[in-house]
Amino acid sequence: MNIISSFINTFLLSIFEMIYLVGLFIVIGLVLGILEKLSNTFLVRAFGSRGVLLTSWIGTPIHELGHLTQCFIWGHRVTKVKLLQLNSPDGVLGYVEHHYNANSIYQQVGNFFIGLGPIFSGIGSLIWGMYLLVPQSYAIFRMQIHQNISLEKLDLNVVKAIGGAVIAISSSLFTLHNLLNPSFWVFLVVAISISSHIGLSKADIQNSVNGLVMIFFLLVFVNIGAGFLHVDAYRVIVKLAEYNAYLLAFASIAVLMSLFTLGISFLLWKLRFSHRFKA
Repeated sequence: MNIISSFINTFLLSIFEMIYLVGLFIVIGLVLGILEKLSNTFLVRAFGSRGVLLTSWIGTPIHELGHLTQCFIWGHRVTKVKLLQLNSPDGVLGYVEHHYNANSIYQQVGNFFIGLGPIFSGIGSLIWGMYLLVPQSYAIFRMQIHQNISLEKLDLNVVKAIGGAVIAISSSLFTLHNLLNPSFWVFLVVAISISSHIGLSKADIQNSVNGLVMIFFLLVFVNIGAGFLHVDAYRVIVKLAEYNAYLLAFASIAVLMSLFTLGISFLLWKLRFSHRFKA
């Protein structure tokens, strides 16, 4: 009975640890995916399939580069890459084919991060775009992060601080100075293109699930070993997951721009619909 109880405790503990370690990655991926799907739906309704193609020139290569970069990090063998293809009969705009050693735990864990690659490349590209094209807004974002967020447990105070940072960035972006600045409009085009293709495809999600399963079993193994060594693995895992505060802060930029993209695509659809109705 003690063995069964111990196994159940280890199983539940591993689930909680996995949530601490990668749960926020999953939530961010789901939120960005939903926003992207809604935005593209309105674009297709307004302009047909070419509405999505307009943003694919920038968004799709950044999406695929996210997968490609993670493949190299996790030691997968890349066999074929298409950063952008506009005439595919199945509608696939780009892909990365890769293979891995099924006996390698490291490479199997890598499947999770390879699947989420577009989120990393998308967020990184948005922040880099801010730095290059709207440096004042980037400076405010950096100041807010430096002053209000540190490596600590993700709690309500941190979430409030990130919310304040997002509001400050929004206020600094949409100013008269920026509206008269060509680089601001370039940033908007880039940001809308990235946000329109930052979500994960079904193949991306399936790849991530495979890696997530391996992460779970790895945590179970670690917890069993920690039990024999009398080490509090849960406390160590929670300590490692303190990066979540920074992850949420950086992801907030992607969510902000995805919401803006959704608003623009909705307005375009409304205008197009109104024009058709009048005609």
